[in-house]
Amino acid sequence: MLSVLAVDDEPPALAELAYLLEQNEHVGQVLTAGDGAAALRLLEQQHVDTVFLDIRMPGLSGLDLARVLARFRRPPAVVFVTAYDDHAVTAFDLHAVDYVMKPYRRERLFEAIRRATDAVSGTRSAGDEADDETISVELGGVTRFIRRSEVAYVSAQGDYARLHTDDGASHLLRVPLATLEDRWAPAGFVRIHRSYLVALTSIEELRADAGRYTVVIGDTTLPVSRRHTRELRDRLVRRAGGTR
Repeated sequence: MLSVLAVDDEPPALAELAYLLEQNEHVGQVLTAGDGAAALRLLEQQHVDTVFLDIRMPGLSGLDLARVLARFRRPPAVVFVTAYDDHAVTAFDLHAVDYVMKPYRRERLFEAIRRATDAVSGTRSAGDEADDETISVELGGVTRFIRRSEVAYVSAQGDYARLHTDDGASHLLRVPLATLEDRWAPAGFVRIHRSYLVALTSIEELRADAGRYTVVIGDTTLPVSRRHTRELRDRLVRRAGGTR
């Protein structure tokens, strides 16, 4: 059972959030605070497992408070709740468990609670637990075997896919990119562009410039198409939260 603190400077929004949290069977105690300073005073007296935190608040913002919480000896898991989607990159950097948009949907909020529970209990995601796969590739007439875990990203090459490994090598695989997307999704691979499939664990940076996103993998920068941006941000935030 999670002990939860809900923080929002708007009383109606705070009351709704607290009410919905109380309806979840995995939530025990729900505390509330009307601003960042009040939340900090409460947390100095009592430990909670998870903080559901509004981002835009006067005085100490949600992002500011999250930075303070990260320095706690036992930092709580953080779920951002906001009406704005322009802070997802920062949420990723702050290792938030999830990023929930207002107005709240019960199912979406309950999903965030599940992720917070996983983060607090230290359970690993299904993607982390998936069995590694061995792939045979041809290189100069010689068959080599590589592990899926060695693949940083995959690029489309006509009807085939090219595997790019951590050591900088690449190997042509006579399989369409869409097939790998379906097969490797449980192992943490996500489509970011019609031409690229990436391993979430290989992404070192997510960059935003004038509304356009790119990811950095080693010395390589790859574009993120608009249609895949939201899913990628959500997956990165969830992964960051799950590896607290």
